[in-house]
Amino acid sequence: MWDVIWCSLYLEDVSTGFFVTFFTFKIKEVHLMNSAKSTVPFKGTPEQEAQLLKVIEEKKSDKGALMPILQKAQEIYGYLPIEVQAIISDNTGIPLEKIYGVVTFYAQFSLYPKGEYTISVCLGTACYVKGSGDIYNKLQEKLGIGGGECTADGKFSLDACRCIGACGLAPVLTVNEDVYGRLTVDDVDKILAKYA
Repeated sequence: MWDVIWCSLYLEDVSTGFFVTFFTFKIKEVHLMNSAKSTVPFKGTPEQEAQLLKVIEEKKSDKGALMPILQKAQEIYGYLPIEVQAIISDNTGIPLEKIYGVVTFYAQFSLYPKGEYTISVCLGTACYVKGSGDIYNKLQEKLGIGGGECTADGKFSLDACRCIGACGLAPVLTVNEDVYGRLTVDDVDKILAKYA
């Protein structure tokens, strides 16, 4: 199945607070079935949808309602897949491309679920110069996912961060709350084996 990704630029009418479409253009066509990022199927429940619809109903008439609705939706589902964005669009009248633009702009939002074990590799300066980029690449290779993605079994997700404040242990990564420091690429297999 092919889909088209559109991008819209918006201008805010300061007198009303509403956004108006300024310019819309096609970014690219993508083949959805082979997307590595869509390997974990959406598993929303009717209860979650009811919660979201209640939030939308309470907030949709408020000025600037989109951000609080998205924050609450992520709290309910754990992430903001296109299915959730479509529910928000259908029930607020906000164009889906605007919602997608906001979700992908702000780092607080995630398009993909988090795994049981979230691996975060520090790519800050101290860690990077000591090899964290190679460790990050090795993890992508071993897990078969890219940054921000989750393995198909839901076990691992992989993220990069800029600094976790453990520069003396560089290079550093965390698995949930466990911190691993003074790493080399050869340590990746041992660390993953602890959580297998």
